Amino acid sequence: MTAPDFSTLHHGNIVAFIGDIFDRCGDEEYLGEPVTMEQHMLQGATIAERNGLSDDIVVGALLHDIGHFTSEFGTFSMSDTKDRFHEEAGAQVLARFFPSVIVDCVRYHVAAKRYLCATRPEYFSRLSEASIHSLNLQGGPMSAEEVQDFEQNPNLEKIVQVRYLDEAGKDPDMVTPDYWHFAPMVQRIVDQTAEATAASASATAS
Repeated sequence: MTAPDFSTLHHGNIVAFIGDIFDRCGDEEYLGEPVTMEQHMLQGATIAERNGLSDDIVVGALLHDIGHFTSEFGTFSMSDTKDRFHEEAGAQVLARFFPSVIVDCVRYHVAAKRYLCATRPEYFSRLSEASIHSLNLQGGPMSAEEVQDFEQNPNLEKIVQVRYLDEAGKDPDMVTPDYWHFAPMVQRIVDQTAEATAASASATAS
């Protein structure tokens, strides 16, 4: 069987490209937690789906940590003394293919932790030891000025929902479907985004 060609990414192969990442790299350790990277992301997406949340939240949870696999800075570990900005790496990969709400859920899921620790003190009790360690690397709770700026994001509610799913996806005993269960949903969103982009370009040209 010929290996898929991912040298040029487009809306027709990005879903398979992400699936290939899950298949090859998903069993990597997740930041000192008792689950793998794949388990962590699949758990967030599964919880969202089982609770009837919207497709963009399900896919945002599924892909929120994809930057750990794409960043030239590598993967976070408990020995790190500086942040590796996996959220920005992931957002950059997805921005060409997904709507802004999903890209924002990826780009700002770290900021959302800082936001919630500043605005909802009880949220801190949800954090694992590894999550507290990364919070310190990421700047700690937001300042009042940072909170005010963050609340201007039109996708704030869904970003926060994905953040809660991030913290929930750390159960070593939870059974989930694999990535390919979600792939049709991911492809549908990619296709819708491509169609909207093409329509916008056509309208601009005319």
